[in-house]
Amino acid sequence: MTTNASPAATALAGQEEDARGPAAPEAPATGPDARPVPQTTRPPATADAVRDPASPALPGAGRSAGRATAKAPAPAGAPAKASAPVRQTSRALARWLRALALRSAAVLALLAVWETAPRFGLVDATFLPPVSQVAVAWWELLGNGQLGTHVSASLVRSFGGFGIAVAVAVPLGLLIGWYRPVATLLGPLLEVFRNTAALALLPVFVLLLGIGETSKVSIVVYACVWPILLNTISAVGNADPTLVRLARSMDLSTPRLFQKVILPASVPAVFTGIRLAGAVSILVLVAAEMIGAKAGLGYLINASQFNFAIPQMYAGIVTISAIGVAFNQLLVAVERRLSVWRVPA
Repeated sequence: MTTNASPAATALAGQEEDARGPAAPEAPATGPDARPVPQTTRPPATADAVRDPASPALPGAGRSAGRATAKAPAPAGAPAKASAPVRQTSRALARWLRALALRSAAVLALLAVWETAPRFGLVDATFLPPVSQVAVAWWELLGNGQLGTHVSASLVRSFGGFGIAVAVAVPLGLLIGWYRPVATLLGPLLEVFRNTAALALLPVFVLLLGIGETSKVSIVVYACVWPILLNTISAVGNADPTLVRLARSMDLSTPRLFQKVILPASVPAVFTGIRLAGAVSILVLVAAEMIGAKAGLGYLINASQFNFAIPQMYAGIVTISAIGVAFNQLLVAVERRLSVWRVPA
């Protein structure tokens, strides 16, 4: 059907179409008169368009923007979060310094009394020089190499005898503590020797083994064996019987029983004996080096006394004390390493 319209009406119709905007896409026509409709592609939305509030919102753009905003750190809370580890580190450092000051107070007080007492005439400075003079003498001995020579000679003898004692006493203590017939056989002999002081036997060792290194190392071995041996026997005997019965009910062999139950339970008591033996090894060695030795801290102390070099004598004594403290701390660290299974009290 055809329609006849005037030019004015046609112009008005064109203005109405312009006011309504572009016409909606027509539905695909079907039928024989259908013509192919050109496909229009929408330009992809860019990130700037999503972030631009003036741009039209796309499906999902609001959620993405919300997640991005939630992941960004809040400027106001950032300094508080960053300062929390710093505060914890500062508190731990303050506690460590406070504990160090408390533990060092007694030593510092002793050094202060040692320094001031000779200077104020409370004691004779000839026999007890101030600690500053002892420090100067110690530094001179270190500088000319004498201190290093004496310390190395003493450490070789002390650690050698100590190691031999540990290697002998621990297995022997496990054997005596586990097998009652062995304990019954060796018990009286152990009681005789454990009550005989090592220094009382020093002349016997010198007569039998000479004044060389053998007698000095042997006296250290003898003195160190007893604390380790007796503590090991006691540790095996006091093992928890419930744990032993439980291990036996699981058909564990004797080596596995020692590995899983006896040895872990014996570590604290065994290391108590080892630490005692470490202190004894230093003390006995000094006494042994005072007889027939040409090097060692004991020889340094004895020779300084005879030569009336009193600051050098005190320097040797201080060095022995420092070695003993360091050796004990080393053994404590090893004990903690082997006793990590224990629940702290």
